[in-house]
Amino acid sequence: MDTNFSDDFLVKGKFSIKKASTQYKGKLTKEEGEQLLILEKVKLRELQEKLYSDGSKSLLVVLQAMDAAGKDSLIEHVFGGVNPQGCNVTSFKTPNPKEYSHDFLWRHYLALPSKGMIGIFNRSHYESVLVCKVHPEYNLNEKTWKSVKDFDVKFWKNRYDSIKNFEKHLIDNGTTIVKIFLHVSKDEQKKRLLDRINEQEKNWKFSAADLPERALFSKYMDCYEEAINETAKDYAPWYVIPADDKWFARVAAIQIIIDTLEKMDLQYPQLSKEDRKDLEEAKKQLENEK
Repeated sequence: MDTNFSDDFLVKGKFSIKKASTQYKGKLTKEEGEQLLILEKVKLRELQEKLYSDGSKSLLVVLQAMDAAGKDSLIEHVFGGVNPQGCNVTSFKTPNPKEYSHDFLWRHYLALPSKGMIGIFNRSHYESVLVCKVHPEYNLNEKTWKSVKDFDVKFWKNRYDSIKNFEKHLIDNGTTIVKIFLHVSKDEQKKRLLDRINEQEKNWKFSAADLPERALFSKYMDCYEEAINETAKDYAPWYVIPADDKWFARVAAIQIIIDTLEKMDLQYPQLSKEDRKDLEEAKKQLENEK
């Protein structure tokens, strides 16, 4: 199974969400994909250890998707084998009053991975140009603006500029960013929402709020298309992965993350002569123990 999807779903040039498939149409079978995922998890664990020992860089993985696209299960299956000491997951919900009292990026700064760490944003700063664009009235909670009329073209351009500047700042200071959009179809979302209702063990996942948001599916797709086109940069790329098949989305995502880590030129620390001498002394001491 000599395959790598890291370049197949990279956004290059003008992105059209209608032309981006939600289904995997390649030759890899589900069984092959699940076996490949097992192998890739071993590789990811090794790279994470190298990132942690290097200690000079960090990786931020941004996951965005519609409801029921599989973000949570992807995190579980892709990152389930890494050392939890070197990986943090932050799930961003509706901002609380304290978060609304700051600028829209403030709470995301607080959750950034430190050097040597992998940070995963389950939803992210992009919610401010997605859900907040579909529901512009939410921005009034920041109390900086008085009317939804304030949220004009200039307002959204400023938001995109803030996001791009934020990400460029992170890159310039040692954080590599990879942004993944799990592209699920409206039909597949319907199927998964029905599963949440029909299967008792999944009932807890269903929220009545899911249906009004589903009715705005097309609006969300327009917002995703615009946000991706505005912020897909060489230094902070977007990958759009077909997500109707969860097994495939996991394989594609882990390969993208592995490829990103491999390009970070990570190095194990080099011991000084003094440290090597101490190591040899410790070795002799241990070997001579009775």
